[in-house]
Amino acid sequence: MEPLESRITYTLPPSTAPHELAIVIGRFQPFHDGHLSVVRKALEVGTRVLVLIGSAFTARTPRHPFDWQERADAIRTALPAADRARVAFEPLRDHFDEARWLAEVRRAATQRLPPAGPGAAANSVALVGQLRDATRDYLEAFPEWTPYRLPEVPVRRASEMRDAWFAAPEAALHALSAEMPASSIALLRSWSSRPQFAELAREAELMRDYQATWKDAPYPPVLVTVDCIVKCSDHVLLITRGQAPGRGMLAVPGGFLDQRETTRQAALRELEEETHLDLPAATLRACLRASDVFDRPDRSQRGRTITHGHFFDLGQRPLPALRADDDALAAEWVPIAEVAAREDRFIDDHFQMLDHYLGLLDRPPL
Repeated sequence: MEPLESRITYTLPPSTAPHELAIVIGRFQPFHDGHLSVVRKALEVGTRVLVLIGSAFTARTPRHPFDWQERADAIRTALPAADRARVAFEPLRDHFDEARWLAEVRRAATQRLPPAGPGAAANSVALVGQLRDATRDYLEAFPEWTPYRLPEVPVRRASEMRDAWFAAPEAALHALSAEMPASSIALLRSWSSRPQFAELAREAELMRDYQATWKDAPYPPVLVTVDCIVKCSDHVLLITRGQAPGRGMLAVPGGFLDQRETTRQAALRELEEETHLDLPAATLRACLRASDVFDRPDRSQRGRTITHGHFFDLGQRPLPALRADDDALAAEWVPIAEVAAREDRFIDDHFQMLDHYLGLLDRPPL
């Protein structure tokens, strides 16, 4: 593959004067040459650069193998030493509420800007990125900033890189050296020798086999599930998953919708099957306070999965008895004040669901 510099052309806005701050947002799982082209452009148009690393506090999975500090180190090391001091990194959480996510991005930018004076430029922030699919529509969500939309660099998508790495790490490292900087290759090589790599590779293989069963479907399948957030006396009901994907991770009770049931019926059934929550179904129905659709395209490792979240508030009664069963290895009542400290142990977006209903991130830390 030809050198990165010869594969990139840029379409610049009318003014190329540097901005005070250029922002780059991504997950970088892993950081590859396409990402590197965006950071380089940000260094060209911004006096300083802020890289916001998304999905920052999720559990390690085949989709999110690297924590945000590892990703920041790979990006920093890929840059010339002279540029590193100009680049700052911040973790960025996922949120169910898009407005909340946008507000966090704006807050991060504001904190990096100097106080506005009488001569401050109105156009002091640039947002640099590539429009690859609908998940990049955030580039249109900040009209007050100057957008720089770059053409794609001809490399595989990060998901394809991860699949190749988990399936055959040594062969993948050789092939990927033409598509990502040496710092990312070093990160993947280091990770390939860790005990946790084998566990993630097994789960990645399970997911490949799972998705291969859909190859004869006339359309890419969209799965429908239900999830249950159950609050009682300042506690919330959590399970520990007993099966892949996410064996050993925390989750809320839930599962797939059966052919002949409504989402509410499915929620009550899953609560019974996984936790044997000791309350009559009529009581649970009376305690249902909200139901929302969680449909972010990449929210689940299984593929395109839309879940219907059901929030039950049981009030201040004594905690009902539980008995784990079915997909649950354990079921427990956890004090709500302790849940935020376990953020990096939850499967998929279950922490975001809990935060949506319980305001976990609005609570002061213990």
